[in-house]
Amino acid sequence: MTTKRPMWSIQYDDCLHRENHVMHGILRTKAFATDTNASNLTDLHPLCGIRILDLTRIVAGPYCTMILADMGADVLKIERPYVGGDESRKWGPPFLEKTGDSTYFLACNRNKKSVCIDLKKGKDIIYDLARKCDVLVENYVPGPYAKRPGYDVIAASMGGLLHITGERNGPPSKVGVAVTDIATGLYAHGAILAALLQRQRTNRGQKIDINLFSTQVSMLINAASNYLNANLEAERWGTAHSSIVPYQSFKTANGYLTLGTGSDQQFKELCNLLQIKHIANDVKFQTNKDRVKNRQELVQLLEQIFIKDTSQNWMNLFAKSSFPVGPVNSLKEVFEDEHIQSIGLVKTLPHPKDGSIKVVGPPVVFSESRNDARTAPPLIGQHTNEVLSSLLGYNEEKISKLKSKKIIE
Repeated sequence: MTTKRPMWSIQYDDCLHRENHVMHGILRTKAFATDTNASNLTDLHPLCGIRILDLTRIVAGPYCTMILADMGADVLKIERPYVGGDESRKWGPPFLEKTGDSTYFLACNRNKKSVCIDLKKGKDIIYDLARKCDVLVENYVPGPYAKRPGYDVIAASMGGLLHITGERNGPPSKVGVAVTDIATGLYAHGAILAALLQRQRTNRGQKIDINLFSTQVSMLINAASNYLNANLEAERWGTAHSSIVPYQSFKTANGYLTLGTGSDQQFKELCNLLQIKHIANDVKFQTNKDRVKNRQELVQLLEQIFIKDTSQNWMNLFAKSSFPVGPVNSLKEVFEDEHIQSIGLVKTLPHPKDGSIKVVGPPVVFSESRNDARTAPPLIGQHTNEVLSSLLGYNEEKISKLKSKKIIE
């Protein structure tokens, strides 16, 4: 017995901002399993039984659908045939040795199936697939900024992030990873879960709009509030904090150490450990307001102290402190960290051509549900035949004809 439920769609923007309609309100028949790795899915996966038609590419959209796939959703990643699929497959070096896929692509596409369909010539196939899916995620539609470069760094530029990032008197600087893309993916996945929950109550689908530009502006948090409510323009502070002192990275004998004292008591504790108790009692530094006013003098004093010893020795000294503190780690140090290793955050997944790959698994752990990295990012078109035959019932002859016309790959 089957039931019909309205599919809903999320229109999602890897560019700056697009507002227009995508197909939605389509009825679907209850999904049946097509996952070649179905044995890895159980009822403990919160989204087991939810199928997603993923027309996104690059970073933000794929990151969103990967999060949903980790929770058990069946994600059909639609890629363009005969042109290399998702552009990020070629964003390298480095690349996998045998497939030639970039390691960049691996970061956002695990637990998915790759289906290659020409979106223009194969639109009827897309419609057929949509009727079998709960969610459509796409970022192809045009809009006001459609012809403007719209990658993460452009949204970060126009959305104020670069203006407030960088050294005190230096030029604007981008963050080391695509944080606007990632935040947009996180917003999108939360919105999708909320809409699925509402569908249980209303039996209605809906359309969601999300874009990099709005996401970036929402991420300005206190900087935005300072401007909107106090007309205070933000400045670049490097690793320092505009409203708390000390709260930044300090150079040590062999690296950098970041610490912050969010309260006067924590500042006194820091001074005690550094054996400079008199500084905590100095009228210039007694309160955070005083320390902000006399920032330069205090920071220079601390810089002269921290440069005298190694990051590890300082961490040993601060081991039982109440204030936040941590070394500025290289990636080697990150993945050798005892905590990261003990929780098994890095997963090794079998790869159909390159033996195995490593991915950073989901950071969220449920007490009773599963959220895991199960399968490696797919080869381009790896699941085209499987999905069209088992999900849509296309026979071998029909699939062969579609391939001969270069509608699918």
